[in-house]
Amino acid sequence: MDRRDFFKASAGIGFAFTLPGIAEANTAKTLSAWVRIAPDGTVTIYSAGAEMGQGSMTSLPLILADEMDADWSKVKIEWAPADPAMYGYTFNNARAMAIVGSRAVMLYYNDLRVAGAQVRKVLLANAAEHWKTDVKGLRTEPGFVVDGSGRRLSYGEIASFAKVPSPLPAVEKDELKEKSQFRYIGKSMPRRDTPLKVNGSAKYAIDVDLPGMVYATARHSPVHGGAPESWNDAKVKSMPGVLGTVRLPDGVALIADSFPHAMAARGALEVKWNRGAAAGFDSEVSLSQSYSRVHADPAAKTQTLDSKGDAKAAFAGAAKTYKAEFFSDYGYHAQMEPLNAVARFNTAGNHVEIWEGTQAPDSSRAAVAKALGFDLDQVTLHQCYMGGGFGRRTLGDYAAEAALIAREVKRPVKLVWTRDEDIAHGMFRPQSFQCLQAALGADGKVNGWSHCVVGEGGVLLSTGIRIPYYEVPNQHIEARGVSHGIRLKHWRAVGHVFNVYAIESFIDEMAAAERMDPIAFRFEKMHMTPKARACFEKVAQMSDWKAPRPAGRALGVSISERSRSLGAGVAEISLDRQSGKIKVHKVWLAVDGGLVVQLDMAKANVESGILYGLSSVLHERVTMKAGVVEQTNFHDYHLLRMADLPETMEVAFLDRDTAPTGLGEIGNPWVAAAVANAFHKLTGKRLYHMPFTPARVQQVLKT
Repeated sequence: MDRRDFFKASAGIGFAFTLPGIAEANTAKTLSAWVRIAPDGTVTIYSAGAEMGQGSMTSLPLILADEMDADWSKVKIEWAPADPAMYGYTFNNARAMAIVGSRAVMLYYNDLRVAGAQVRKVLLANAAEHWKTDVKGLRTEPGFVVDGSGRRLSYGEIASFAKVPSPLPAVEKDELKEKSQFRYIGKSMPRRDTPLKVNGSAKYAIDVDLPGMVYATARHSPVHGGAPESWNDAKVKSMPGVLGTVRLPDGVALIADSFPHAMAARGALEVKWNRGAAAGFDSEVSLSQSYSRVHADPAAKTQTLDSKGDAKAAFAGAAKTYKAEFFSDYGYHAQMEPLNAVARFNTAGNHVEIWEGTQAPDSSRAAVAKALGFDLDQVTLHQCYMGGGFGRRTLGDYAAEAALIAREVKRPVKLVWTRDEDIAHGMFRPQSFQCLQAALGADGKVNGWSHCVVGEGGVLLSTGIRIPYYEVPNQHIEARGVSHGIRLKHWRAVGHVFNVYAIESFIDEMAAAERMDPIAFRFEKMHMTPKARACFEKVAQMSDWKAPRPAGRALGVSISERSRSLGAGVAEISLDRQSGKIKVHKVWLAVDGGLVVQLDMAKANVESGILYGLSSVLHERVTMKAGVVEQTNFHDYHLLRMADLPETMEVAFLDRDTAPTGLGEIGNPWVAAAVANAFHKLTGKRLYHMPFTPARVQQVLKT
């Protein structure tokens, strides 16, 4: 009996996929694409927010419920269909459902408020018609429409006779609630998924069990970009329980009557691979030797990312200049739930159902359709919970594999990648080399700024490199690309992690050289915006910035920026010089994230980002030799352990009455620079290569 079965048995709970009850489905009135109301007052709201532990499945329906004045205790939540035209947000002039970049609340906020206000208008209009009265004399309370005399109609009663206009009534901005009128937004409400995850009833794709289902796992080319030429098919098929093998575009799938049998077949599989695009690639040699040459090469292809004023003139007339170079390694997502999906075709073979925990149900559905040569309406995607995503679960590549396998074997298939496979065939945060230069004018202010990042990955390399919070008048920011054939992917806060690390470490280096307090240097020399200044002032107060620290400890500070949110963080560290291990004892982070919809969830998200950042900063690195990933599992891809957690984490949100901005990743970008800056305070040495592993720290201490 596994953990989940134990919880189910001990709690006496059922374990079936939740579908609308027959009575509710037959009698509930659909008030909009987002809402239906049953006669008993139950309000069902669709959630378009993929749930991977961040709380979107609660916070998004809650926004709508607040605006329609639903009784939250009577609200049920269901997954929205994978239909971006109906349930997507608008971003970069396109409709999408991907929950990435901390954008769920930020991009759905206004749409969901309008959707809730529309439902409220429909309820009020129907109540007015029922009572034969003027709608202007009516108001709503949670779950009820009320008139001036005290008469009340429940939402369930109204739904039983309601007429729903098409199109739904328009909602003007001044018809939406004021902040003071919110019942749920800005408060702390319990997450709806937490009890389900505690009692074992939360549905993950890996829990799906269909009649006649078989099991599959896969082995992909060890060199990225490779493909199988041949394998020992007959031997594998002769093994107990093995039902067959399937060629994949870049690997081989093993199918069996149980997952242990599939795993045994995987262990026995011998494949001849063709030469992959990354063949011969050595990540460490490339980063340490070739990237700097690309930066120095005047003929290298360059992409200007941002340019203001005249940076060349600022450097030519500078009173003083500074320069520093930084490196960062590849990073792996390390989501705890293995990548998996379930696929089932209909008898005719012209329609497939997919069960998957995905951050982007629309993209996954499209990927499956493309792989099969299907139209979108031939694919039904059933959204499930996710045991972590961090940007990896947006492509639907493993779901497409499950569909290809299921079509080949003509049976429902559950595909599960092993951890080893996920790392070997991973999609990584790119490694990078960065060169920064700054020019100080006669007034001592930074009036010129140059930043070049070298690496592979396009936008994955360049996010976070712009500095709108420092209004340096003359800037030139560029990227120079290289190509290794490595599979790359968005990673929590993407390029902000290594770009902010370089920016804020460099500023700290200048402050030390100018013999100034790091925060004072930013205030006086960096043309800081008022918004950024407020964050630094708040975190300085939170951390008691100028107070003496215990012997052997020091503070470092950094800005943090992501998805229109801004923050400033302080870390207190110590160092075991013998082992080279850095210990982060305390962290403080002040965040301007606009209006915070759910305070506890927001705080938990930020704390999660801090820990994710600490893990990547102190431990995590992927390396390749001869094009093959060297790490195989968590014994050699090291993560933050419980014993390494800070003693305290304090997160404060600046009180703002502006639209929400992204909070899911703001906890991450500041960590590296703050730790590196505290390290310099302790040792007088600079950390120029992330992560700051003990071996790397020991080497720095020797120089």
